[in-house]
Amino acid sequence: MSTCEHVAELPADTPSPRTPEGCEDCLAEGSRWVHLRLCLTCGHVGCCDSSPRRHATAHFEATGHPIVRSFEQGEDWRWCFVDEQLV
Repeated sequence: MSTCEHVAELPADTPSPRTPEGCEDCLAEGSRWVHLRLCLTCGHVGCCDSSPRRHATAHFEATGHPIVRSFEQGEDWRWCFVDEQLV
């Protein structure tokens, strides 16, 4: 199993969610989401790949910010887009 080196690049403190009420892009577009992800680099809240617009992945593709965590209550996992693995 490989180790994700991107974890070491994360800010010391988890950034505050920019839109704690939901997916930043879906809220702006008036679209819906299924589950939410928080970018651990900048605090962008995006919707998951099961959502119609897949804004968390789009945010990674636009910015290169590698790691998100679930923004769902009771979940604490993190995902690295670059290494395609849980971290």
